[in-house]
Amino acid sequence: MESRVLFSSQFNFPVNSPLKTRETSIAPFTPPRNVLSLSFRSPADRFAVRIGPLVKAVSFGPKIVAEVDGSRDEPRRKKLAVFVSGGGSNFRKIHEGCSDGSVNGDVVLLVTNKKDCGGAEYATSNGIPVLVFPKAKREPSDGLSPSELEDVLRKYGVDFVLLAGYLKLIPVELVQAFPKRILNIHPALLPAFGGKGLYGIRVHKAVLESGARYSGPTIHFVDEEYDTGQILAQSAVRVIANDTPEELAKRVLHEEHKLYVEVVAAICEERIKWREDGVSLIQSKENPDEYY
Repeated sequence: MESRVLFSSQFNFPVNSPLKTRETSIAPFTPPRNVLSLSFRSPADRFAVRIGPLVKAVSFGPKIVAEVDGSRDEPRRKKLAVFVSGGGSNFRKIHEGCSDGSVNGDVVLLVTNKKDCGGAEYATSNGIPVLVFPKAKREPSDGLSPSELEDVLRKYGVDFVLLAGYLKLIPVELVQAFPKRILNIHPALLPAFGGKGLYGIRVHKAVLESGARYSGPTIHFVDEEYDTGQILAQSAVRVIANDTPEELAKRVLHEEHKLYVEVVAAICEERIKWREDGVSLIQSKENPDEYY
């Protein structure tokens, strides 16, 4: 059985964001004190464990002071731009989630630094516009500059940018233009095994060589460096004694596909709340009293 725990970090929206909470809609929210909700997933089922007031040493923490949207109206569908460099399996899962209704959003753009990659082919076959970024050194006419890309994203009304196996560093201009609205998924439990040069199979080799007992995907907000942004969610995958990098990679990727869709669904449904101590939480859709 693999345990599955989602962790959160601070979540802020830019002043001009369509997700900016109206001042009149923000109301203090206080969850039950001394309650801790955990979530576990096995291949067969998922269940929640609530540790109640009798466990006085465990507390939920400071009260929640704001939420993404205090209204009861159904959130509008969000517009998503996905960045890939390869086959784009996470991109495909997110797109499938949008198509089957599990994600309240739509992928409106696919951005890649490799115009012939599998992710670009999938996007084209599904009618999703494909952009090349950054400009190629040999064929600069094929790609966009950072300012041009920002203009296109704004033209399409993109709410969130999702990096799904995109290996290029996001330019500072784009990070500043979309603060706390760019997410990345990394195939290890950050802050360990991250940074420039640690991607793909290299990550899993490093995990095994370290002797770590657990690995798993991390979803984090993107800042100006590789893999250093605030963590939003993680999922633990046990390392087996005789694992190979390829076997570990396969199990971690399986968790990536589930975790990314869950987090994107939560963001699109405006289920991100944050505490006064700066920690953001993902509210359970099934039980609003549970947070991950």
